[in-house]
Amino acid sequence: MYNDLPETELRTYKSSQLCREDFDAFWEQTLLEARGAGGEVVIERVPAGLATVDVYDITFPGFGGDPIKAWLRTPKNPRRPLPAVVQYVGYGGGRGRPWENLFWASAGFAHLQMDTRGQGSGWSVGDTPDPGASGPQVPGVMTKGITNKETYYYRRLITDGVRAVDAVRTLPWIDPGRVAVTGGSQGGAIALAVGALVPDISALAVTVPFLCDFPRATVITDAYPFREIADYLSTHRQDIDTVANTLTYFDGVNFATRSRQPAYFSVALMDPITPPSTVFAAYNAYGGEKEIQVWPFNGHEAGGPDDDHFMLQFLAQQLDPSVL
Repeated sequence: MYNDLPETELRTYKSSQLCREDFDAFWEQTLLEARGAGGEVVIERVPAGLATVDVYDITFPGFGGDPIKAWLRTPKNPRRPLPAVVQYVGYGGGRGRPWENLFWASAGFAHLQMDTRGQGSGWSVGDTPDPGASGPQVPGVMTKGITNKETYYYRRLITDGVRAVDAVRTLPWIDPGRVAVTGGSQGGAIALAVGALVPDISALAVTVPFLCDFPRATVITDAYPFREIADYLSTHRQDIDTVANTLTYFDGVNFATRSRQPAYFSVALMDPITPPSTVFAAYNAYGGEKEIQVWPFNGHEAGGPDDDHFMLQFLAQQLDPSVL
């Protein structure tokens, strides 16, 4: 059922989220430190048993130089450097198995699917630990290190997302000038952030992006994972202002205002997990050319395979995969 604003109001809705004066400086310093931490990109071919797609096990340096895993999938025997799609994974998931998720490589793109540090046990497997901050938290990662922007979990994960783009651009099969980012839910949130932090990527495509409009999301939905923040604050009552301040540095709305690449969004009007107003908050704030697909009768699955079709058309137009 509908549990948010009507679509006519969603089209003009604006978030009340603040943006701190040191937002840009914080992220510039974070990425400077990550890129200065060293580490190499390691590539190992995987015998996945596929006839039309090659798979490579990639390890690249993420936040703090931590080793982050990814799969690279490419069409077999490309004749020229390929446009690349970097994909980030939804909450609780990891990079999965080498032979999963063949859509983008089958369509002619090089496809880097980044593992998610400290996740990958909910609905797909992961291989990357998170050696970051510890402290009081509720189950999940939404409140991990949440009382300080320096220690918050998503500082590390978003930085990993940026470094994944850095890594894919070094690979011999890739045209570094044609790289897009994509993801759904948490993956969409990471893609939104990377679009702002790596301004020379070509495009982004996000479905029902998470981590947007925290001031509204944390009070309008009782669904997890946003509910993890409410659970935390129901016992850590003294931390409400501190947590709100931390979240301003990780809100998709604040990243969206800084982005200029062409972007595809999708939103589902019956979604209790990423309420449609929070998605529209980011979309309406987005600073570049944009389009949004609205699914009136869907929940968090949004358009499913139909979103895949629209994203393929959109990214093919931006990147032109006809290079095989």
